[in-house]
Amino acid sequence: MSKPVAPAQQDPFALTSPMAANAQKFLFSMARLQAQGYKAMMRYQIEALSFLKHRYEEDVKLAEELAASTDFTDAFDVYAGFVQNAVTEYSSESGKMANIGSRIASETARRVRRETDAAIEDMAAQTVA
Repeated sequence: MSKPVAPAQQDPFALTSPMAANAQKFLFSMARLQAQGYKAMMRYQIEALSFLKHRYEEDVKLAEELAASTDFTDAFDVYAGFVQNAVTEYSSESGKMANIGSRIASETARRVRRETDAAIEDMAAQTVA
């Protein structure tokens, strides 16, 4: 009497299995999302460092002008102009950073939407097949 043969099971770790294909898509999707995050972080860093470079140059200029001033009113005018410019530039820079953040958020939303649409299409194709 022969033993009943168990149905052949697909190797879940084979690259041809649907589970492995979905895992690969998920991992590539996560890698793209991480790359987007890295790119966004670098944009923030570039903007912040260029702003700080400019502000440090203004600090050096302030020290030179204060050292060159001849009386208290000259020094006060130099310092008042410095503070006024600093406040204006810092508020402008915060607007730039908010704009960068808004752009990054909309780019990320578009990318997530594309990834979701692709995943839905893949699931629909697997369901039909």
